[in-house]
Amino acid sequence: MTSPIYQIRPMTRGELDLAVDWAAAEGWNPGLHDADCFYNADPTGFLMGFLDGAPIASISAVKYGESFGFIGFYIVKPEFRGQGYGLAIWHSALAYLKGRNVGLDGVVAQQDNYVKSGFSLAYRNIRYAGVGNGQADDSGCVPLANLSVETVIEYDGRFFPEVRSHFTPCWIAQPNSHAVAMVQGQTLKGYGVLRLCHSGYKIGPLFADTANVADGIFQALIAKVPAGDSFYLDVPEVNGAAVALAKRYNMHYVFETARMYTQTTPELPLSGIFGVTTFELG
Repeated sequence: MTSPIYQIRPMTRGELDLAVDWAAAEGWNPGLHDADCFYNADPTGFLMGFLDGAPIASISAVKYGESFGFIGFYIVKPEFRGQGYGLAIWHSALAYLKGRNVGLDGVVAQQDNYVKSGFSLAYRNIRYAGVGNGQADDSGCVPLANLSVETVIEYDGRFFPEVRSHFTPCWIAQPNSHAVAMVQGQTLKGYGVLRLCHSGYKIGPLFADTANVADGIFQALIAKVPAGDSFYLDVPEVNGAAVALAKRYNMHYVFETARMYTQTTPELPLSGIFGVTTFELG
């Protein structure tokens, strides 16, 4: 009997839809239109493992700029776990990102395994959940589309290790989403995106110069959530003002991830990160 043949190669755009379905089955609750923007970020950065031609494993290893990368979508179909297929695609992802500082949001139970691969804990990200109440929006926010894409990309780049020139334009204009900004004079002070997911809605990113600005953007976004529907916000625990924001609106803890990096933790203004963009792409 011949041994099964295991091959790893970049996904096609259509195969990424399958990986998103796997993520949904794992309970990660991806957005309905995430795949287009994810693939836009790095079309060669999504890998799939095939056993005798059948897809059984996935991972994303997205390159940003010249110095940073982010790993996500690390999934092996349950019946094929513990047989080395996941480790093989993991090593392929790290090889693709060789020489870069690599980040990930890993479940706490896997933290020790990531340490063995050279990752170090930076801080925890906490997922909070709330319920829409149909409240009115009196925040004074404006549609993000009122601003130039270049302005948004520049502002977004302050809160990420590299400028996300391919990802951000898609992310802020995806279907079934709302993107708003707080502007003072002619200056962008913060922005946020709310998108429809398999279950409820997610806010991300939520970047702001101050806690008051973040609160206004948050109000504007949750006003778009239908009464009774769930919404989620992924918060860096090290930003006490972000945790306070979630609790002020009666959001409750769902789970947490370990934000880890292979090199030093990027010097970012964490006090301005009130909501992580995604756990899959950073």
